[in-house]
Amino acid sequence: MVTIPIVYEDNHLLVVEKPPNILCQGDKTGDPDMLTLLKQDLKTRYNKPGNVYLGLVQRLDRPVGGVMVFARTSKAAARLSEQIRNKTFLKTYIALVHGRPAEEKGTLVHYLVKDNRTNKVSVVDKEVPKAKEAILDYTVVTTQQGLSLVKINLHTGRPHQIRVQFATLGHPLLGDYRYGPKTKQTSRKQADKLEPFGLWSFKISCLHPITKERLHFNSLPVNYELWKPFMPELLKLT
Repeated sequence: MVTIPIVYEDNHLLVVEKPPNILCQGDKTGDPDMLTLLKQDLKTRYNKPGNVYLGLVQRLDRPVGGVMVFARTSKAAARLSEQIRNKTFLKTYIALVHGRPAEEKGTLVHYLVKDNRTNKVSVVDKEVPKAKEAILDYTVVTTQQGLSLVKINLHTGRPHQIRVQFATLGHPLLGDYRYGPKTKQTSRKQADKLEPFGLWSFKISCLHPITKERLHFNSLPVNYELWKPFMPELLKLT
C-alpha cells in the first residue's frame, strides 16, 4: 500500500509529496503511478461516482521524490500549464552530487536530446536537430564525506535535465546509475528503481489558478537515510 502525504488541497489544487520510485503516470510496466493512485484516493474520500478529473501539470522522474502539484479542474490545469510556459511556476530542487563543483554558484546551459528508444538523454551541440535548451542555476550548500548538497532552481523542465547536466559537469547524482557510475549488474531497466537517489523536489511556488495568490509549498526528505546527515543545512533552507 503506497501512502502519499497531502501537502495542500482545495477545490482546484492537490499538492502532495511524491514517494521515490513511483511513476507520475502509468506506462507499459503496469507499476503503480501517482495519477491513478490519487484519482482512486479522491474517488474514495469524496465518494464520487464515475471518473474523477485530475490534471498532471508537471512531472518528476521515477526515482525522484518530493513536492508535486496536480490540478483538480481542467481550468486549473490550463492556468497552471500557462504558468509553466511563462516561467511563473517556480521549481527548486535539492541534490546530492559526487565531489564538489569548482564554482560555489553557477548557471548550467546545455542542449539536450532524448532517445525515446532507450529513454536516455544526451548533451549535444545546439545545431543538432530536436536539441532543446536546458538551463538551471545552482548553489553549493555544503560538502560532507565526498558528497555536496546542492540547491537548484530550474529555468527549463527537460527530461532528466538535472541528472544529465550535473553528470556532464563531472558531478553525477548519488545513486544515479543511468548517468553516473555503473556496475555490470545494473541494467537500464533497473537504473531508475534503485535507492538511494540524491534528487528531491524541494519547493514549488505558483499562483493559485483562481485567486491568483502566490502560494509556496515545500517538502523535506526527512524519512530517507541518505539525506539525514544534511538535514541541519536543509532546515536552514526552508
